Amino acid sequence: MPLGLLSVLLGPGELQVLQPAGLDPAAIQVEWQSPWIAGLTHDPVLDQIVEQYLAGLRRQGWSVPDQGVWIQVGQSVITEHQGEVPLPAASLTKLATTLVALQTWPLDHRFNTRVGLHGTVQAGVLNGDLVIEGSGDPLFVWEEGIVLANRLQALGIERITGDVLVTGSFTMNFEEHLNASLAALEQSMSAERWGRDARQAYASLPPDTPQPSLQVDGQARWVPAADLEAVAIDWVIQHQSLPLVAILKAMNIYSNNAMAEMMADLVGGPEQVVAQATTAAELPPEELSLINGSGLGTENQMSARVAVAMTVAIQQKLSAQGFSVVDVLPVAGEDIGTLIDRRLPPTAAVKTGSLAEVSALAGMVPTAQKGPVWFAIINQGWDIPDLRVQQDQLLQAIQAHWGVADAPPELRTKVVMQTGPYRYGDPSRNQVAKEAAPE
Repeated sequence: MPLGLLSVLLGPGELQVLQPAGLDPAAIQVEWQSPWIAGLTHDPVLDQIVEQYLAGLRRQGWSVPDQGVWIQVGQSVITEHQGEVPLPAASLTKLATTLVALQTWPLDHRFNTRVGLHGTVQAGVLNGDLVIEGSGDPLFVWEEGIVLANRLQALGIERITGDVLVTGSFTMNFEEHLNASLAALEQSMSAERWGRDARQAYASLPPDTPQPSLQVDGQARWVPAADLEAVAIDWVIQHQSLPLVAILKAMNIYSNNAMAEMMADLVGGPEQVVAQATTAAELPPEELSLINGSGLGTENQMSARVAVAMTVAIQQKLSAQGFSVVDVLPVAGEDIGTLIDRRLPPTAAVKTGSLAEVSALAGMVPTAQKGPVWFAIINQGWDIPDLRVQQDQLLQAIQAHWGVADAPPELRTKVVMQTGPYRYGDPSRNQVAKEAAPE
C-alpha cells in the first residue's frame, strides 16, 4: 500500500512535529461508558483515511468484511468499520487476561514460593529433602532460581542428601511441561550444571552475584500437597515474585503465551476470563469468545470495539492507582519485544496479535489535539508483514491529522523492566523466615 494516507494530510511539505498542547488529565481519566452506546462523532478527514486504508487492503485481495477498525476519543466513536463483528484477535486476547488479573489482585500482589527443609542440617548438609511450594508465579526464571540457591547457601546449606520436592503450582522458564521446569530448577542450583541459557541469565545479574554450587544428591520431583500434610517442614525462605504490574508488563512486551495461560488458569480459566472481562468493561457478551488466555487459535474472537473497551477499562483501573496502560503494555520507542521493526508513533502503547492468518493491533496513540486516541485494528490475511506496515501507516496518519505529540506525563511509563524494583533475580525478594541453624 502506498504512503497515500500521510500525503492526504501533509501534502508535499515535511511533517512538522508538534509539541503536546495542554492535554487535560481529566480527559484521560474520563468515566468510562460502554463503547456501543458512546456518541458517534464523525471526522470527514479520518473517515477518508480509514476508507483509503481499506481500499488498499481491497486492492491486495483481502476481504474487506474480514477487517475490523474502531477509533475512539473519550466516549466518542470517531470512525469504525465492522467494529461490532467478532473476529479472530490472536494475542489481543491478552488484553482480557490483563484486565481480569487487575480485577483479581492489587498491582503490588506477589506470588510467593516457599522453601522449606524436611530433615536436619549438620555441618552444611541437609540430611533430608528440600521442599519448594509454588503458588503460580508466571515469571520464575533462571535468575530467580540462581539467586534462591545463593540464599540457601548463605543459610549454610551446601548439600542436600535427599530430593527437591516441588508441590503446588510451579513453572520455571515458561516451560509447558512440568518435568522441564523441575530439570531447570535443579540445574539453576549449581553453576557446574548450567547451559547456555542459564549463563546468559546469570550475566544479567549484578557482577558481584555469586555462582551457586548447591549439591543435590537426589532429584527434583513433583509431589501432591496431600503427601506433605503429615510431614514436618521447617519453612526457611519465602521467595516473592515481581509485583503483578511488572509481570503483566513482561507478559505483554513479549506476548508470552505461557505466562498468559498461567494467569488465565490462576483466575479460573478462559470462561472466567470472559465472564469477568465482560463485567469489568461492560462488554456485549456476544462480541467476546475465548478458549484460552493467550490468543492461540482462531477460536479466540472479539470485536474491535471490545478490544478498545477493554484497553480503556485497563487504563481506568490503573489510573486510579497512579499507573496507566503504558505500565502493562509495550510502548513504541521504549520496549522492543513484539514491537521490533515496527514504525509506530513514539510513546504509543499497543498490544500486538499475530497468527498465521491474523494480524491485530490495539491500544493508545497520543495526539496534540485530541489527547489519547484509543484504537483497534483486526486484519485477516496471509501477508502478515505487509499488514503490519499498513497498520503502522494508519496510526501515523491518524496522529498526523490530530497533531504529532508524545504521551503526556500521566501516560508515560513508570514500570521499566530490569531496572530498580523490576529486576529479575533481586535477592531482596528472598525473605528469610528463619535461619536453618545446625543441630
